[in-house]
Amino acid sequence: MNYHEQFQVTPTRPIHLNAIKPAFTAKGESKHAARRELRKLQKRMDELQFMLYAEQRRALLICLQGPDASGKDGVVRHVIGAMNPQGCRVVPFKQPTPEEAAHDFLWRVEARTPRRGEVVIFNRSHYEDVIIVRVRELAPRAVWGRRFEQINDFERRLVANDTHVLKFFLHISKQEQLDRFGDRLKDKSRWWKISEADYTERNRWDDYTTAYEDAINRCSTAGAPWYVIPSDHKWYRDLVISRIIVETMEAIGIQMPEPSVDIAAIRRRYQHASP
Repeated sequence: MNYHEQFQVTPTRPIHLNAIKPAFTAKGESKHAARRELRKLQKRMDELQFMLYAEQRRALLICLQGPDASGKDGVVRHVIGAMNPQGCRVVPFKQPTPEEAAHDFLWRVEARTPRRGEVVIFNRSHYEDVIIVRVRELAPRAVWGRRFEQINDFERRLVANDTHVLKFFLHISKQEQLDRFGDRLKDKSRWWKISEADYTERNRWDDYTTAYEDAINRCSTAGAPWYVIPSDHKWYRDLVISRIIVETMEAIGIQMPEPSVDIAAIRRRYQHASP
């Protein structure tokens, strides 16, 4: 199965989120089997990231978006956690600081993009500036409306400079979100994640859905595609995202660099050296 084709949004195939089942799982998939495969994918992801870090020629940017409780932190922990922190960085985007707000909306994002050899994960991203800003009317339409093309230009520039971009929308149902909020209320270790806004923002669910759809459809490009991931089942969410990341990294042709020294000469000189 080609997971790129199944879950990728293309300019010729705009999506409607209400037509996509958040609880979807592929026929024949099971939670037990997914866990076994996920371990293999994590090992392969670690190998590929090591090669990317050694090669120092290109970079990978992964953007995670979705409603509250859709699993962004879970993906970071269970999927991206397989990578070596030395070459991997997670960047959360929250409310802009006064310094950030004094610049254009992409200023703070530019500084956090990956260096060559690095994988960076945006936990939320520059898309907040065409989603929450729109829904909560923090800027007029004339402002956020022109940001779609600015985002496309920004991402095209990243791709042109050998940064590969993957964007995942974690698609959950309104009921699943409520259930996960309830799970947090039962778990003392997660009380810190609860706020009144978690519940009040649910009144804007339809507005957020429209904003997400618009951002996904207008900003999914060949170089920086969006993937809509059914995420009611956490195990399936993690499995699909892992497959897409591994498939992408394998396809870009990462190669271990050639040695910068004469390996044969070093072997002759030191392989029999005394401890």
